[in-house]
Amino acid sequence: MKLEEFNYFLPEELIAQVPIKNRDESRLMVLDKKNKTIEHKVFKNIIDYLEPGDCLVRNNTKVIPARLYGKKETGANVEFVLLKNLEGDIWESIVRPGNKLKPGTNVIFGDGILKAEIMDILERRHKKGKILL
Repeated sequence: MKLEEFNYFLPEELIAQVPIKNRDESRLMVLDKKNKTIEHKVFKNIIDYLEPGDCLVRNNTKVIPARLYGKKETGANVEFVLLKNLEGDIWESIVRPGNKLKPGTNVIFGDGILKAEIMDILERRHKKGKILL
């Protein structure tokens, strides 16, 4: 199995921006492979679908609020989503439009308060950039 097999299109407007107040009221999609049906429930009903021997994996990762909007020196708009701090001021980022940014490209944020330089293009088109404060 390859990681790419898990890629799918998810419209940005369907991605939650803030956690729901009552976490047990979050949405739960139930796929029944045997009957080939889909049900939409709430998470607190998950216990109805677990059986002895099932394995439930909890993802407790945290998302940092790291979306930055800047401009190339040409004036073109650029969006950075910081994914992982690699070391010091070097971050792995998703950059849009990523195909327009090559290593050495400089990006300015907040009227020059913050600057970034694209250092490298990583797998899956992520960028490695040095964020200069």
